[in-house]
Amino acid sequence: MKKTVYTIFLLLMVALLVVSCGGSSPAAPAEEPAVEEPVVEEPAAEEPAAEEPTAEEPVAEEPAAEEPAAEEPVAEEPAAEEPAQESVTITYMASQGWIKDAELELAAQFEAETGIHVDYQILPADQYFNVLTTKLNSGEGTDIFGGQSGQTDLKVLYNVEENAVDLTDQEWTQRMDPLALEMVSLNGRVYGAEIWDIVASNYFIMVYNKDIFADLGISVPGSYEDFKAACQTIMDNGNGIIPVYQPISDGWHHVLWFPMIGPRFEQADPGLSAQLNANETQFADVAIMSEALTQLQELYDMGCFGDNALSDAFADANAKLANGEYAMALTTLTTPVSIESEYGVAANTFGFFPIPLVDNQLSPAHPAGPSKFIYSGSEHIEEAKQYLAFLMEPENLQYLLDNTDEFADLDFSGLQSKWTPEQQEYLDAYPAESIVYQDVVNYVNPQWMDIGRDIESMFIGTMTADEVLQSIDQRRAEMAATASDPAWGQ
Repeated sequence: MKKTVYTIFLLLMVALLVVSCGGSSPAAPAEEPAVEEPVVEEPAAEEPAAEEPTAEEPVAEEPAAEEPAAEEPVAEEPAAEEPAQESVTITYMASQGWIKDAELELAAQFEAETGIHVDYQILPADQYFNVLTTKLNSGEGTDIFGGQSGQTDLKVLYNVEENAVDLTDQEWTQRMDPLALEMVSLNGRVYGAEIWDIVASNYFIMVYNKDIFADLGISVPGSYEDFKAACQTIMDNGNGIIPVYQPISDGWHHVLWFPMIGPRFEQADPGLSAQLNANETQFADVAIMSEALTQLQELYDMGCFGDNALSDAFADANAKLANGEYAMALTTLTTPVSIESEYGVAANTFGFFPIPLVDNQLSPAHPAGPSKFIYSGSEHIEEAKQYLAFLMEPENLQYLLDNTDEFADLDFSGLQSKWTPEQQEYLDAYPAESIVYQDVVNYVNPQWMDIGRDIESMFIGTMTADEVLQSIDQRRAEMAATASDPAWGQ
């Protein structure tokens, strides 16, 4: 019985074991596909789900990828142009003393606004015109070149109709002083830009120390004899003061004594300048011209210019007047203002009177001055025009005037001048009746440095006054031939 029960119990345990192990055994025939579905194919079933966004990604990502690509050229185009603008340099050659610090400051501002650099090439005055002529004749002119204005210079020295750009259509020509504009024009066309004080910086007159004159009891000279007597009084005083600072080494300054008194020549012989231009008379035939040079020689021989005149330089004139070493100098109306600025000596310490040779009492009207010309062979003509137009904007002209001691006014309308009482007193006392001879007589200004060498030769005794005049006439005839001037039978 126990055995039977044990057997039944054993059978029941086996049955239970079979049931528990065969939880899946009833589905065994379908088990093979079932095994493939859940474990292996579930990831495969997810792949299409992963592929659906992948198919959509190009749609969402294409604009994002294209936007930077479209923006890059837009951002890069200006960057590519800037270096080209910054690389532009225009060259400007000028003589020493023609370019003021305020103009250099304006050039820096122009570069900051436009990227165009102005390269100033400043040459010594005694070398300048030889270098300029060589460059123009060889076709190697700078983009802008400086030159003294005056129709003879434009025609003979610079040949502006071939070597310079016609500026007649520029707006600033409408604001320029008519006399100054005439000096930069030839045959009805404007070729130059003259930015200059044609009165305060162009009237070369005698500047004298009023304290020295007062201490020695000297009155303002009204004639050549008065002037010579004043010089002698100063030298006789024994205080070491030299009457006149007259530098000769620069080659140009001592020439001023002669053509600057052209108004006196014209006063003594009305119509003389027209006769000279028509070749109806010569310099050597004019007695008052010989007298003027003879008087200049007399002043030199007297010692009125001191012992070092031949080596003295014009750059030292202000210092020599400021320290009282010299009583007078042939210089400009703005010199006292510069002396006050540079050395602290009050401007009203000084007074003015005309060059006294041959009893001259007239102011030297002188509308010609340093001017700017654009070289016709320049590769940067438009940039050069742009720079000249920039300089002649009213606010920039006023800046140049306000920040240059040597200027009291400029040759453009609409500006605020800055005359001192002493300057105005001089202008009221001494009229300017006609224009200086270097401006109105043909073939004089172009030979300025040559005249300087001749007068220096006269000082040291190797030429006479009359020989200086004959030499001037000879050079005039040569230049007239070059210009095919019909008055010389060409």
